[in-house]
Amino acid sequence: MNSRSLSPDEPDVLAANGAFYEAFARRDLPAMDHLWARRVPVACIHPGWDVLRGREQVMESWRAILGQGEGTDIRCSGAVAHILGEVALVTCHERLAGGQLVATNVFVREEGQWKIAHHQAAPLTHDEEGEEDAPPGWLLN
Repeated sequence: MNSRSLSPDEPDVLAANGAFYEAFARRDLPAMDHLWARRVPVACIHPGWDVLRGREQVMESWRAILGQGEGTDIRCSGAVAHILGEVALVTCHERLAGGQLVATNVFVREEGQWKIAHHQAAPLTHDEEGEEDAPPGWLLN
C-alpha cells in the first residue's frame, strides 16, 4: 500500500506537464513559449545536446525543433510529480516513434501557475525482452 500523501498541487503540476507534451506534439510554439518560466533561470538538455542555458537559447531550440514539419507523435507516460514547496519536478517516459526516452521536467510557481524551468530527456535503452541494459562500465567503477 502506498502511504505517500498527495499534495494538492500535484494535479496542477501534472496538468502543466501534460500541456508541455501537448504543445510539443502539436508543434505549438506560442503554447511552448507560454509554458516556460520567465522569472527564474531556465535550462534544457535535449537528447544528445549540450546544456542550453537561459530563456533565449532554450526558446531558440524549441523554435528549431517545432519548426520541422507536421506534429510529433510524442506521448508522456508514467508521470510522477514531486512537490518541493514552490518547485516541483516530474519524472516520466516520453514515447516517440523512434523509441523511448526518460525525462525530468522541473517546474516553478510563477504568479500562481506552474512554469517549466528545466527539461532534460535521455534515451532509455532496453534489450529485446524489455529489460533495461546494464549501465555502462564506467558507472560501476
